[in-house]
Amino acid sequence: MSRRLLRGPWGRGRKVTVMVAVVVAFGGGGWAAGTRMQSPADAAAAHQPPKAGPVTVAVERRKLTATVVAQGTVEFGAPRSVALAGPVASSGSAADGPAAPLVTKPPQQGAVLTEGSVLMQVSGRPVFVLRGQVPMYRTLGPGASGDDVRQLQLALRRVGQDPGGAGGHYGQGTAGAVTRWYASRGYEAQAPGPEEQKQRGELEQSVTDAQLGLLQAQGGQGTAGGHGGGASSPAPSDAARALELKSAKSRLDQANKTLSLFLAAYGTRVPAGEVVFLPELPVRVDKVKVHLGDTPDGSVVTVTSSDVVVQAVVPAADAAQLRQGMPARVETTDGRQVTGVVARVGGAAGSATGGVAGRDGGAAGDGAGSEAPVPVAVSVPEPGVLKDQAGAAVKATVDLGSSKGAVLVVPVAAVRTSADGQARVRVLRGGRIVDVPVTPGLSAAGQVEVTPRDVPLGEGDQVVVGQ
Repeated sequence: MSRRLLRGPWGRGRKVTVMVAVVVAFGGGGWAAGTRMQSPADAAAAHQPPKAGPVTVAVERRKLTATVVAQGTVEFGAPRSVALAGPVASSGSAADGPAAPLVTKPPQQGAVLTEGSVLMQVSGRPVFVLRGQVPMYRTLGPGASGDDVRQLQLALRRVGQDPGGAGGHYGQGTAGAVTRWYASRGYEAQAPGPEEQKQRGELEQSVTDAQLGLLQAQGGQGTAGGHGGGASSPAPSDAARALELKSAKSRLDQANKTLSLFLAAYGTRVPAGEVVFLPELPVRVDKVKVHLGDTPDGSVVTVTSSDVVVQAVVPAADAAQLRQGMPARVETTDGRQVTGVVARVGGAAGSATGGVAGRDGGAAGDGAGSEAPVPVAVSVPEPGVLKDQAGAAVKATVDLGSSKGAVLVVPVAAVRTSADGQARVRVLRGGRIVDVPVTPGLSAAGQVEVTPRDVPLGEGDQVVVGQ
C-alpha cells in the first residue's frame, strides 16, 4: 500500500518541485551571466574618458617678490694681456756681448700689483708696473719728449721721487728721479755704459783740442809760424791769420755742438722692457704665461681688476627687467652669501637713461634676435668668501621688487586678455564660469598680482588655468 501511495499524487508533486528548482537555478545563472555580458558598442562606450572639465587653481593671498635668478661663474673683471715693449738693460759685459734675455723671476699668480710693484725679473732686471694710459713703446732717456715722458714724470711723483717738473721733457731732473727710484727698490738704473763713456771722453777731448787751436790762432802762432832752432819762417800775412782764426773758431763751435747733442741724450734711461703702464691699478695677476728660464716673447701675463665679477646668462624676458645698479645676492654652493650689484646687461653697459643694452648695443628685446639669451655681469666689490673662488659656480639673485603686503595672487596662465584689451580671470562658481575683470600687478615665478574690478574675487576662489 505504501508503494502505491508513493506512486500517487504525492510522488508526482515531489518530481514537479525538483524540476521547478532546477529551472529556477538555471534561470538565475543565465540572468546573472546576462547582466555581466556587454555588446561591443556598450564596452567601447564604457571605456570612453569622462567629459573634460576646467582645470582650476585656488586664488592665494600672500606677499609677492619678483626676482631674476641666474646660475653664473666667478671671474675677475677687466682682463688684460700684458707684454714687454722691448728689452731690459743688458747685464752682459762688452767682451761677452749682450746676453739673451731670460726670465729670472717669473710673475706670481694671484699677486696684487700696485703702483711701483715689480711684476717680474728678466736677466736680473726689474719690470715695474706704473699707472698710465700711454703704453710703453720706447726707451725713455735724456732728450726724449712726449706724453709717455709726462706720464712717467707723474708716476715718479706718485712713488715719491720728484723729477722737478712734469712738462713731458726728459731732462736731468727726471734722470735723477729715476736713479733714486731704482735705488729705493734695490736696483741700479741704466746708466751710460763703457762705450758711451768712452765716446763722451773723446768728444770732450775734441773740444779741448779745438780750444787750444783757437788760442794758438789768436796768439799768432798758427801753422804758418812757430819757434824752432833753425831760421825763422816768414810771418804770416794778416789775411792768413784771419783765415786761421776763423777756422779755429769754427772747429771749436762744431766740437761744442757735437758734445752738447751727445750730452742731451746722455744719462740714466728707462729701457722699454723695464716698465709696463696699465690704465688702472691695482690689478691682480690672473694667468702667468712665462716660467723660469723662458724668453719673454709675447704676452707674459693676463691681469684683471681686483673686483670679483659673476658672469651669467639670462633669458631675454628676464634681461628686459634688469638695470645697472640693481642690488644682487650671490650664493655659493654651500649656502654662503655676498652682496653685489648689476654692472652690465648685454654686451655693453646700459645707457644713462637706464636702458638695457643688447648684444649689438641696442636695447635688449628690440629687433631681431631679441629672444636670444643675454649675458649679465654682477660686480662684487667686497668679494669675501668669493676672493679665492675664481671659476666656481654660484647663484645670483636680483630682486626686482615686492608687493606692499599680502595681495591676491594667481598663476600667470589664469590671466587672459580679451578683445577689448582688458585683463580677466575666469572663476568657477556654482558650476558656472564667471569672467572677473582684473588689473595685473607685480609678476614673479609664474605668479601675478591681480586686483579685481567690478566683480569680487577672493582668496580660495577657483580660477581656470586650463580645460
